[in-house]
Amino acid sequence: MDNKYRRQLGRPRLKRRVSFDPRVDYFKPRGVPMRHLEIVELTREEIEALRLKNIVGLDQNECAKKMKTSQSTLQRILSSAGAKITDALINGKAIRIINNKRQRK
Repeated sequence: MDNKYRRQLGRPRLKRRVSFDPRVDYFKPRGVPMRHLEIVELTREEIEALRLKNIVGLDQNECAKKMKTSQSTLQRILSSAGAKITDALINGKAIRIINNKRQRK
């Protein structure tokens, strides 16, 4: 069966606008070698949502519009990012920002 005739399962993932490109891609507890740390991964999408909400100070509707997504999806992104950051801070894990497909605008 040719690939062009394969049916995709589920809804296709929408491209969200991410205009922030972090200069660093790891954060870790001071004085602990990376080889001893578990790693929590944050996507650029999660970093952008946190930046717009907490640094720029936009409300969730404005953030969602900037990222070209729905408010409910933005809420899920923020909740996921918050849970990951909390896990890393409370449990002494490293945070890695993964560069999922570049979506710059």
